[in-house]
Amino acid sequence: MKRTRHHQEGYVFKKGSAWYLRYYDRIVASSGETEHKQKCRKLADAVGRTRTKQAARELVEEFLRPLNDGTATPESTMALRQFVEEVYLPHVAEQKRVSTYKGYTHMWSRHLKSRSMIALRDFRTVDGENLLRAIARTENLNRTSLAHLKSFLSGAFRYARRQGILNTENPMRDVVLPKARPGNETHAYSLEHILQMLVVVPEPAATAIATAAFTGARRGEIRGMLWENYEGDQMRITQSVFGSHADEPKSAKSKAPVPVIAPLAKYLARHRAASGNPETGLIFKSQTGTSLDLAQLARFVIRPALRQAGLAWHGWHAFRRGLATNLYRLGVPDKTIQAILRHANLSTTMNAYVKSVPADATAAMKAFEALCNQHATGAEEAKSAVM
Repeated sequence: MKRTRHHQEGYVFKKGSAWYLRYYDRIVASSGETEHKQKCRKLADAVGRTRTKQAARELVEEFLRPLNDGTATPESTMALRQFVEEVYLPHVAEQKRVSTYKGYTHMWSRHLKSRSMIALRDFRTVDGENLLRAIARTENLNRTSLAHLKSFLSGAFRYARRQGILNTENPMRDVVLPKARPGNETHAYSLEHILQMLVVVPEPAATAIATAAFTGARRGEIRGMLWENYEGDQMRITQSVFGSHADEPKSAKSKAPVPVIAPLAKYLARHRAASGNPETGLIFKSQTGTSLDLAQLARFVIRPALRQAGLAWHGWHAFRRGLATNLYRLGVPDKTIQAILRHANLSTTMNAYVKSVPADATAAMKAFEALCNQHATGAEEAKSAVM
């Protein structure tokens, strides 16, 4: 039998110099059952516009409306921390890639967990802004990191709405990021830098670098590359490896094959011969036969070799940005670069991966200078003809 919802008016009383409301709320008990619990909360100070009991009662109607009309659910009384750990993160683990889940759990435990005891239904936009402001003040995060925290919380509240736990607007929607230092500038390897690396780094690290630099594949995709997916002029991307877990590529577009140019084909041929000419299996394997850990390869092989040669290391993802930038310098159309990097959105390719370099800026200004001089000369000649 469906239980009828009872309309309540609450009991308003004065204690000290403030008005309080005693009312009943429906909550989810530790047993999982829904129960009614009496609560008390401060309405307002008994001064100014709210000095009378009648004025205080006007606040009661607004406060109790979600409880009386059923907008506020019993589940919404759980703390944000409980919801994230018991509901939202398990959902992420089930629906998202392992790397995404690991990133979320790290973000949550390091920056947000200790600040999330407020009930879901009580969390307001001002609470979101205060939370991010406190983090910016005490942890010195840049704007990019703060934006990621906002996105995480927004996703949690969005999921609560989809599950019917919250029936109010997403409180993070209108949150404005606090003032913070700008995000760290990302790097893109130039072609010259890549060729210098390939000279000083031993195998199989050199082939791994050539693969990253000339395909633009992500680190997890390189770790998951298989010989049976290599067709001489292209490499099909069918998996991405994070830690010891093989997963689907990042998106549907990420499954598109990547072209293999002749210089990379030579590196792969030498690496294949050195590996015993396998027909199937992982292209980059550890000594135990598992997927090669590229982070460890960089730490123990690549970085020492580069350091000895006086060359900088900026991580594996800089090869992906480097390919986008190098293709752009060659005049390759934007959409073609997007297709090679297998991005879902062109704006991601152009805004985050194509980097301007000093040489390009200088050349552009020289061309602009020549154009200005040309127009100035034409103007002077026209003026002289009139006079």
